[in-house]
Amino acid sequence: REKDDKYKTWMPKFLTAKEDKDKRKSSDDVERSWFPFFKKSNAEKSKKMEKEEKIFRETFMYDKEINVINTATAECSVPSTRSVDLPLTAGEQLDVIDVTEGSAVICRNSEGRYGYVLVEHLNFR
Repeated sequence: REKDDKYKTWMPKFLTAKEDKDKRKSSDDVERSWFPFFKKSNAEKSKKMEKEEKIFRETFMYDKEINVINTATAECSVPSTRSVDLPLTAGEQLDVIDVTEGSAVICRNSEGRYGYVLVEHLNFR
């Protein structure tokens, strides 16, 4: 028996004191928000995205579910000539929502705006 005690594995105390750790967590029930301004901006951003989606559905008469088919990067900057076209800046990442007849696709940018973009202006990964 003395031999068994001699070769017993040693466990550090800080790993075995799980109960104390749980007590500390329960006593600090208040959840801290390190960056409260992010929460506010995310709420504002989601409201803006919902508004943009509503405008898109009315303008394009789009009643299907919005699914991202692919992602693409804009090769060059293109200003919008019509209200239904999406203005592009070079290097901007876009979500392709739907393919239309012809050489245009419906895309969404990072701000949540929707519009037509010509395929020749996009670089698919």
